[in-house]
Amino acid sequence: MSEIKSYRMLIDGDWVDAADGATFDSVNPADGTVWSRVPEATEADVDRAVKAAHRAFSDGPWARMTPTDRGKCLRKLGDLLAENSESLGRIESVDTGKMLKETRWQATYIAEFFHFFAGCADKVSGDTLPIDKPDMFVFTKREPLGVVAAVVPWNSQLFLVSVKIGPALAAGNTVVLKASEHASAPMLEFGRLIEQAGIPPGVVNIITGHGEPCGRALTGHPLVARVSFTGGPTAARHVLDNVKRNFAEVSLELGGKSPFIVFDDADIESAVNASIAGIFGATGQSCVAGSRLYLHADIADAFLERMTALAHQIKIGDPLADDTQMGPLCTQGQLDHIAQEVAQAQAEGAKVLTGGKQPEGMGGLYYEPTIIECPRRDMRIVDTELFGPVLSVQRFSTEEEVLALANDSEHGLAAGIFTKDSARSLRMANAVRAGIVWVNTYRVVSPIAEFGGVKGSGYGRESGFQAIYDYTRPKTVWMNTSDAPISNPFVMR
Repeated sequence: MSEIKSYRMLIDGDWVDAADGATFDSVNPADGTVWSRVPEATEADVDRAVKAAHRAFSDGPWARMTPTDRGKCLRKLGDLLAENSESLGRIESVDTGKMLKETRWQATYIAEFFHFFAGCADKVSGDTLPIDKPDMFVFTKREPLGVVAAVVPWNSQLFLVSVKIGPALAAGNTVVLKASEHASAPMLEFGRLIEQAGIPPGVVNIITGHGEPCGRALTGHPLVARVSFTGGPTAARHVLDNVKRNFAEVSLELGGKSPFIVFDDADIESAVNASIAGIFGATGQSCVAGSRLYLHADIADAFLERMTALAHQIKIGDPLADDTQMGPLCTQGQLDHIAQEVAQAQAEGAKVLTGGKQPEGMGGLYYEPTIIECPRRDMRIVDTELFGPVLSVQRFSTEEEVLALANDSEHGLAAGIFTKDSARSLRMANAVRAGIVWVNTYRVVSPIAEFGGVKGSGYGRESGFQAIYDYTRPKTVWMNTSDAPISNPFVMR
């Protein structure tokens, strides 16, 4: 892809440039070349997109569609995703450095999320209430909120879009989606499927730009009713400041530093393979990466010997090649941050068991699979999200000790527990402070299962049937069934 590709934003069914014509470049992290050019949205562009979404919600054909018809649109959108998985996956790999075999598979599987929410669209219902007043029939109904601002990061963006706009559209809302400035192209390619799915103009709008002014103007816009944000804590704090202006409802899915706990009775082969996948899959660029490994002292040496041997064998290279097992990082900033934190950890006494540097003789933003043994729990690398292929390792002796280690974190998104003791697995799953706990498995998802974090990993849940209710609000309707006139309010009986 030597020719630079120019993209436009999707606003009110039209493909448009930024109001002032400004653009920014996107770099292929595998070789450092500029491969695409993307509009830099102004506040005027954001305002136009939000107003288009508001019109579509209030007056357009979307507002008059039945839930069943909305579901049909979502099902068609899912079908189109599956049909276009090869091209979508390739664009995402070029823009982010993720391996093609992963992005291609993910685009196909994400179709199931849209199919799931398509089936949910006409299942949203209210209640009749056994009210304590005579001659009153009282019921609740669920209504959509309005315009939803969906803000997604560059990693797993098609997945994150599905769990945001899937339930939002199923419930009858409209959406303005802000793509990540680090990799906007996959979102704009996805936008081409919107019209084909029968979704009317203005229902889904896709804008591109940086946090200032694009993200600020979107999340603080007076017509935005809900903000669904996935990203880092610094940007999340800006979002919370912005919604002070519009009182929008907010859900935050932030970062993680997930503990991966292996007891002495665990299936070592299974646990090693899961840990490899949990930290080196997607080059460690996953918010649920199992980046804190806790090993029982009795099996730690054997475990690390096996794991470092496998890490040495991981093939790093071109994300478009079928035999590549780990691609590059997405941004130079990530690479610099990781190098700095690894150096700091070594200065604090950590031991690099494997990796710890960029591979020799390779251009691009590559970093070796890295395993670091940390002698103390208070080392910075133990609870700093690196968003890369770096694993910190500590040893433990008792269940109580490792539980304290696992919970000694500002994060709380996910956790992994490997043990054959079912009673212990339940105790640990109940006691670990995390929104997702995987037992004898790791990094699996389903449209049926909710996910989200606690503590510094945010709040709110995505996916699952309950998600659609989070994009609605209840309305209570009181109906007087008596023909008798209402009594004089100033005569007390």
